[in-house]
Amino acid sequence: MNVDWNQVLATVTQTATNVGLKLLGALAVFIVGRWLIQLAVRLVSAALEKQKVDPTILRYVASIISVSLNVLLVVAILGYFGVETTSFAALVAAMGIAIGAAWAGLLSNFAAGVFVIVLRPFKVGDFIQAGGVTGTVVRIGLFATEVLTPDNVHTIVGNAKVFGDNILNYSASEYRRVDRTAQLAHGVDVNDAIARLKARVAAIPNVNETPAPDVEILDFTPMGPVLAVRPYTHTDHYWQVYFDTNRVIKEEFGAAGYPVPEQHVVLRQVGPKA
Repeated sequence: MNVDWNQVLATVTQTATNVGLKLLGALAVFIVGRWLIQLAVRLVSAALEKQKVDPTILRYVASIISVSLNVLLVVAILGYFGVETTSFAALVAAMGIAIGAAWAGLLSNFAAGVFVIVLRPFKVGDFIQAGGVTGTVVRIGLFATEVLTPDNVHTIVGNAKVFGDNILNYSASEYRRVDRTAQLAHGVDVNDAIARLKARVAAIPNVNETPAPDVEILDFTPMGPVLAVRPYTHTDHYWQVYFDTNRVIKEEFGAAGYPVPEQHVVLRQVGPKA
């Protein structure tokens, strides 16, 4: 059997040429695709920077765009070589769904963290109540927010829990109100007690002059009238004013000689009917 080596050589040369051209074409597509991906990432990053988006979000968005576009580029190159990409795309989608289901909690915290950073319902240093925790925000992460409670406990709360509940930001306003009560005994001159407390509470350090402290009748109990004592102060001085107000109430009522509130009960004995 005679082998036509010229024909074999021609076939090999043609095949090698076709493969080489395809490899060069794939390389060109890869280089151009990578350049376009980097350009797209830079354009998106620049647009987000103009909107003053948090740098942490910038990095994550750039990473997500880069990975997604690179996957599409690889699929396109495989398709160029005649590789069936339908199954590959389905596999990638299935893996994405599986990973998403496994990381559902983590992803929900991530999404909530993005909203917290973008919408900024609070910032580092604010005193808040969120996710069942009350304290000062020390760090806002993409997955969790770190809060230092008044009893000096460092608490980490998932952002999904923080953003999924009511958020009370006590630092959003210039001042907040301290709510205390003062129990009076029966027979005490209410107007005298109100005048005394207004003067003493207003003199407490760090109590705001405007609005002035509120001292009014709040309720009535079997022991006597109850006064609402409400000074206003900055969040940083809340507990100092809180405790000083308690002390002032005790001292002022003692100095005025007010009797200790007592509950009076009248017992009547009813005899049998004649």
